[in-house]
Amino acid sequence: MTTVLIVDDQPLQRFGFRMLLESQDDMTVVGEGGNGTDAVRMTSGLRPDVVLMDIRMPDMDGIEATRRIVASGSDSRVLILTTFDLDEYAYAGLRAGASGFLIKDALPEELLSGIRAVATGDAVVAPRLTRRLLDAFVDHLPAGQDATAPEDPAKHPLLSALTDRELQILTVIGQGWTNSEIAARLHLAESTVKTHVGRILAKTGARDRVQAVILAYDTKLVRPS
Repeated sequence: MTTVLIVDDQPLQRFGFRMLLESQDDMTVVGEGGNGTDAVRMTSGLRPDVVLMDIRMPDMDGIEATRRIVASGSDSRVLILTTFDLDEYAYAGLRAGASGFLIKDALPEELLSGIRAVATGDAVVAPRLTRRLLDAFVDHLPAGQDATAPEDPAKHPLLSALTDRELQILTVIGQGWTNSEIAARLHLAESTVKTHVGRILAKTGARDRVQAVILAYDTKLVRPS
């Protein structure tokens, strides 16, 4: 059973999410919050598998709440909700430690599959969508760029433990390749690709695939097209 905390300042929006989630046999809503302060407090007390987090809320926004939840060492994973005209906030949410983001007008099945993906440690954002988002907004987020990064990304402290193959796979993850595409193009078994991805996450400390994509950009292993 996947436990979910819904955080949104619109009661009607929360009600709709609750109705959808509780119609599923494998999900239960453990609480609702109306702002980021609620999110931090309730995540600490309820320890949900997934926090469904709005971005723009009073008192404390979803980005700061996400940052505090992740910094606390919580095992709860955050799924950011956004709209098309707020993609830069979605990026900031991912940088804060969210495991992915969804558009608020996503189809019900997309929301449900996204929650399930995040709950199992996967990234909910389609790799190509992640790449497009980063390409669009990376120039507006200088705080995430490491000005002291070495000219050769492979020598960056966060990447120095990776093997040549792992660096290659991290590069193409940042370019938006799925596991099946990596397997086909690099002539590897998909299980081998998954093993490499797991090792990359472990060695770099990235929480999930989305964080690995951000890492690839921050270390300049991948550059905006």
